[in-house]
Amino acid sequence: MQIITANQLKKEKQTAVSLKNDVSIDQAVLEIITDVQQNGDAALVKYTEKFDDVKLDQFLVTEAEFEEAEKLVSNEFLTAIHQAKDNITQFHQAQKEQSWFMNKENDVMLGQKVTAIKKVGVYVPGGKAAYPSTVLMNVIPAKIAGVDSISIVTPPQPDRKVNPNVLVASRIAGADRVYKIGGAQAIAALAYGTETIEKVAKIVGPGNAYVASAKKLVYGDVAIDMIAGPSEICVVADETANASFVAADLLSQAEHDEQAISICITTSNTLAEAVLEEIHKQTKQLERKDIIQASLKQNGRIIIADHLAEALEIVNELAPEHLQLMIENPLEQVNQIENAGAIFLGNHSPEPLGDYYAGPNHTLPTSGTAKFSSPLGVYDFMKKSSIIHYSKEALIEAAEHIITLANTEGLTAHANAIRMRKDDTDA
Repeated sequence: MQIITANQLKKEKQTAVSLKNDVSIDQAVLEIITDVQQNGDAALVKYTEKFDDVKLDQFLVTEAEFEEAEKLVSNEFLTAIHQAKDNITQFHQAQKEQSWFMNKENDVMLGQKVTAIKKVGVYVPGGKAAYPSTVLMNVIPAKIAGVDSISIVTPPQPDRKVNPNVLVASRIAGADRVYKIGGAQAIAALAYGTETIEKVAKIVGPGNAYVASAKKLVYGDVAIDMIAGPSEICVVADETANASFVAADLLSQAEHDEQAISICITTSNTLAEAVLEEIHKQTKQLERKDIIQASLKQNGRIIIADHLAEALEIVNELAPEHLQLMIENPLEQVNQIENAGAIFLGNHSPEPLGDYYAGPNHTLPTSGTAKFSSPLGVYDFMKKSSIIHYSKEALIEAAEHIITLANTEGLTAHANAIRMRKDDTDA
């Protein structure tokens, strides 16, 4: 992990090469999607055996498998997952929007009708780790929104089963069904349906580069939440921060995978050196140290800023997924933050608190997209329809204005649709 100045960071960004468009991945994924569209379940069987080394004769998790999973999880896990569910539910209930209407003069009524999306698919990653927290963060907002049908797809384990913690979380969160299928083929199955996989209207949830590519390619035929990039953390720390805490939080993101991004911005040279020392010391004790070391070597930075204002300017340019303000009086600086997925305040609000327990969603914009997008929420599972009602009198009053605007655009049939009613009323 390097210590650099703010000026060195600017030079790095100027010479950085974007890796967002990997054509080879897109081409491979497009072939998978086309195969699933044409051959349905047979293609899913083929790709599950090829990529997961598992041969399945059915994808739907059975009731017996749910019951078996419930016997395998610990009581401590059950207690924790139920409390996390309560916190996540309480937070997201405040996001639910209601239909609304306004009445104006001449019997004009305008409004907005809010309706839940009917069918949603949730991708839950497997492979290097299992993520019951992802289940809660994606399913609970959908349930609060009123989604009728929630399907989870997740890669099978070598024993042809789904991780029991993921299965139990699926039942607790309220998913309607779980399919043992992962990768780009799972996204294709949700987008277009197969003999056994139900087609959905929207797909949410994180995944690897192939899953992200598949979501990008099916977008338009179905809706998606976002294209998730590598996980990111940015810690802004001044001389009041605890160096061991800062290091631990940077490492908590670096362990995700080799592409994860861990950045500390500080106004203190002394703290920078202390954090670097703590990183070396703590990494030796961690199970995923090989992944951590690769991540920090490639994407880890400690940036020295001249003052706090410069540090926050860097934050707004980076637009990080997770931002920790480990500074004196952090609440006073929140208004200066324009771009961040989630903001954690103080020395005792570490990023894993948001990942698992606090309540706000951990599905967050990455790769700078916090400049224009938001965390996953109830609003992502709802759509809106405009309501318009005009009386005869109100339409007559507005008619000439509408006709003028339509004629200006050369859309005379639009103008005629108004004129017909105006002339009929005059008669």
